[in-house]
Amino acid sequence: MLDAPDTAVLAVNLGTPETPTAPAVRRYLAEFLSDRRVVSLPALLWQPLLRGLILPLRSSRSAAKYAQVWLPEGSPLMVHTRQLAQAMQALLPTLRVRHAMRYGEPALTTELDRLATEGVRRIVVLPLYPQYSTTTTASVEDRVDAWQRRNPQVTVSLVQDYSIDPDWVAAVAGSIQRYWQQHGRGQKLMFSFHGIPQRLADAGDPYPQRCEASARAIAAALGLGADDWQMGYQSRFGRERWLQPYAEPSLWELAEAGVKQIDVVCPGFATDCLETLEEVAMGFTETLAERGAQMRYIPCLNAAPEHARALARLAVASLA
Repeated sequence: MLDAPDTAVLAVNLGTPETPTAPAVRRYLAEFLSDRRVVSLPALLWQPLLRGLILPLRSSRSAAKYAQVWLPEGSPLMVHTRQLAQAMQALLPTLRVRHAMRYGEPALTTELDRLATEGVRRIVVLPLYPQYSTTTTASVEDRVDAWQRRNPQVTVSLVQDYSIDPDWVAAVAGSIQRYWQQHGRGQKLMFSFHGIPQRLADAGDPYPQRCEASARAIAAALGLGADDWQMGYQSRFGRERWLQPYAEPSLWELAEAGVKQIDVVCPGFATDCLETLEEVAMGFTETLAERGAQMRYIPCLNAAPEHARALARLAVASLA
């Protein structure tokens, strides 16, 4: 067993408002949408638009959506991330396992500071984004690099991608198989990934290739044929072209072609959150029902034991 009391693993998720209220959502979105990795417009142009139009319009609407999926213990993303870190801690008892958020609380740099104060000298930062993107993993890396320059006494390594890690692929495939054993298998399986603007992919962001590799690996682990599954991208924002095919219109096309039962899984998300629960599980299901088809949402891995084991192994491998 790895015995390293001066070593920690910090699992980092995207972030979440602290409460499903307009002021809390506004604070969260202000930080999120001010990240140049997320919105690359010059601040002099973007900030007046963000503060004067987007935040006033989106905060109340988003708060209402969060309220629909909020758990008694808090935000689904926060609850599942905390439980996942606890499950990893049980598997790595000689290390310190913590969780943090890139936006919101507990803040990434605050948790890094806390670990350094506790005497930790080696930290593995594990962004909970299976597929690398400049919009997600690179943003975490930016913040970590800036922190390490101020704290050279601590060695930090960062897991950049685990899109085809065998243990993670097996965990996702296993969760789908268990769902099918309990509920039966739909006529088609859709892998729905969070989208990014097409211009970022054109500029070299490898995210779409990583998503495709994940989908192919999971489908192969399930023994699916080419006609048994497809993939799409969700969560578009703004008017520009994003990665295609778009997930929801693709589902509509399946329904209109006579596919009446479709299973959807979101392997780009480590834990369930607003985008998987409100947008997919609720929204996609409703619009498909209007077209005469049934959609079943297969939950994210969350704090499942096989998920915790896969991530714990990734962290130990990074230490090696």
